[in-house]
Amino acid sequence: MRIFVGFVSLVLAGVMAGGTVQPSAAGASDAAVTVQRSGSQPSAKGSPEWFTGSVRVDPLLKEMPPSLMSGGLVTFEPGARTAWHTHPLGQTLIVTAEAGRLQQWDGQVQEIRPGEVVRIPPGVKHWHGASATAGMSHVDIAEALDGKVVD
Repeated sequence: MRIFVGFVSLVLAGVMAGGTVQPSAAGASDAAVTVQRSGSQPSAKGSPEWFTGSVRVDPLLKEMPPSLMSGGLVTFEPGARTAWHTHPLGQTLIVTAEAGRLQQWDGQVQEIRPGEVVRIPPGVKHWHGASATAGMSHVDIAEALDGKVVD
C-alpha cells in the first residue's frame, strides 16, 4: 500500500506541475520528457449520462500506451454528484478541495475530505460528489478495460 500511495503521490506531483512522460521502448534513444502546460487541455462539462448537477472535468492524464491509465480533476458544485456506476478495473480518488460524499451500493454515505485517498475496487457500484451545501473537487485515476473506464 505504501508503494502504491507513494507512486500516486509521485504521479500527481508531476501532473499537478504539468508534466507527462512520452512512452517509448525501454532504452530507446528518442525517449523524451514532455511538459503538458496547465490549462492546455480544455475543460468539459460533466455528461448528464454520468452526472447530476453542475460538474466540470479537467483532463490531466490521457492514456499513453502501453499504459491504459487516465485521470482528471473533477469539480462538483454544491448538490452535484455522479450517477451510480462501476469501474471495470477500479478507481482511485484523491480529494483536493472541500468535503464530499461517497456511497457504495447498500452502504452508508461517507464524508470524504481533502487529502484523503479513496480506493474503489473493480465492479463496486457507487457514487461520489459534493454535499448539498458545498462543492468538492477530486483527482480521479482509472484504467481502461476494452476501451472503457466506467460502466
